[in-house]
Amino acid sequence: MDVFKIRLNSLKRQQDAVLSRSNVPIEDISGWFSRYLYPVLTTGHIPLGWRYDLNPATNPRLLQRYGFNAVFNSGAMLWKGHYLLAARVEGYDRKSFFAIAESPDGINGFRFWERPITMPEWGEPTTNMYDMRLVEHQDGWIYGIFCAERKDPSAPAGDLSSAIASAGIARTRDLVDWERLPDLKSRSQQRNVVLHPEFVDGKYAFYTRPQDGFIDAGNGGGIGWALVDNITNARADREIIVNKRHYHTIKELKNGEGPAPLKTSEGWLHLAHGVRNCAAGLRYVLYLYVTSLKEPWRVIAEPAGHFMAPQGEERTGDVSNVLFSNGWIRREDGTILIYYASSDSRMHVATTTEDILLDYCFNTAPDGLTSAASVKTINNMLTLNGQI
Repeated sequence: MDVFKIRLNSLKRQQDAVLSRSNVPIEDISGWFSRYLYPVLTTGHIPLGWRYDLNPATNPRLLQRYGFNAVFNSGAMLWKGHYLLAARVEGYDRKSFFAIAESPDGINGFRFWERPITMPEWGEPTTNMYDMRLVEHQDGWIYGIFCAERKDPSAPAGDLSSAIASAGIARTRDLVDWERLPDLKSRSQQRNVVLHPEFVDGKYAFYTRPQDGFIDAGNGGGIGWALVDNITNARADREIIVNKRHYHTIKELKNGEGPAPLKTSEGWLHLAHGVRNCAAGLRYVLYLYVTSLKEPWRVIAEPAGHFMAPQGEERTGDVSNVLFSNGWIRREDGTILIYYASSDSRMHVATTTEDILLDYCFNTAPDGLTSAASVKTINNMLTLNGQI
């Protein structure tokens, strides 16, 4: 047997082992959720045809022609009975693009569709695009909101790292053919923007993250809220801060909305990420909060601290000590599948229920912002325990 066939058979066996393995739930000690033993998407899930020229005449040694670095930060939706992730796929060349992966149950057997998404351009060509949030909007379209990154045209000569970030907007009916709309216009750079799934006062609503620069939030106060008249020419002239950053908390450096919030009987349920600086660098964790049904910009519950933080192997990867989520799915029975990336490298899933998350949000004490307040929270619980 020649080299080509030997290598092809070996590659197929390796990929089949990844695609066919059954995942195993592991309940977290908190009782809030269950992690799963294996990631749901990795570079090992990427189709062989995306990586290799499979023609023995032009690639007799079956050498890789395009390398992939990571699969992470996926939008998610349940569409026509199919569990879909819009994954950020990053090549060795540092360029990211989007690709749809499908699973029969949202936990096992994710497989990429035949081709990645061909996203149309708008304006100046987008050097890099990533972190798409998928939203089925009340207007009947499926929207993809993502970060569109371009080189800063005002950067000094020789500065090849300064960038400009804006919110790219695209819409589709079938997740194959996409219409690119103009990027969201706002007064500041935007890297984490999420479309609210319903009209508010007849307008489109966005959760934003105003920041002074591509990396630093600067004077940006946290997660913003903006109303837009026309999504085909979206302009955020006024942003109010929905969820603020605070000193010496999990979100003192930055915070950003994750996926679009879920509508529940108690309010809009939000998943977000918080960032702080520590001796090991930036630490990204996930947290929850709830806003009013009638006033989605008004927070009515927010537990102290993080909901999920990187553990074990999740702590290592291309950018270590990071959890990030921009996709979740709620089933009809109230089960919620939270899709999260670890260390900018791979995708995981955690399962929980709507009832558990609402219980957690409304019955966990908020952050008192001082050590004394934390001790008071514990003492109050001990007093209640003593009454049992």
